Amino acid sequence: MSVAKIHTEEAIYVYGPWIRIWHWTQAFAILVLGVTGYLIGAPPESVSSGEASDHFQMGYIRYFHFCAAYILIIGFVVRIWRAIVGNRHNREIFLPPVWRTSFWSEVWHEIKWYALVIPEPKKYVGHNPLALLAMHIMYVWTTIFMIITGLSLYGEGTGMGTWQHTFFTSWVNPLFGQSQDVHTWHHLGMWMLICFVITHVYVAVREDIMSRQSIISSMISGWRTFKDNRSN
Repeated sequence: MSVAKIHTEEAIYVYGPWIRIWHWTQAFAILVLGVTGYLIGAPPESVSSGEASDHFQMGYIRYFHFCAAYILIIGFVVRIWRAIVGNRHNREIFLPPVWRTSFWSEVWHEIKWYALVIPEPKKYVGHNPLALLAMHIMYVWTTIFMIITGLSLYGEGTGMGTWQHTFFTSWVNPLFGQSQDVHTWHHLGMWMLICFVITHVYVAVREDIMSRQSIISSMISGWRTFKDNRSN
């Protein structure tokens, strides 16, 4: 006897154009920052032939790093603005409901789902609680840390009297001890963001395949779809 499967699908509009543009702009900025930041920390070998003025390799690397940094900063400020004026899905990564017992129960449920202990995930219109907690800690706070330490280092180049030096370098460097310490922590922050991006991409692909709810396409179209198979 054959069994027919009825495919049902529900779609909910979750992410508006502002959030989607922000997401992909930030993804591009973090990619450029990661590559150029790594090269700044581990510079390529200098070109030995010709005049130094003919080979401004590190200058271009730093220039692209600074441009991407300002794109990330502006995007993060816009994201905060959208969290204030947008819907609850726009602000959930900034204010995870950690005071609720049910939130931690759902976090534990998602941990078991990712560990393949349970066969079925719960479905959420926005981020699931575990993803929400990871984004709040690994993205929001790491990004704030990177902006503060990055502007502090940038202020060393712009010099005293500039807003970067006045509002960041003047107190961040003494707080960490010295400039090299800020460089080291800023570099470690880069690896934190890289780990977040790798985990984020893996989980998004996994959820698209296994949980039958759209994740990747939701950040393109704005629609979250939920699919269900029912035997008849």
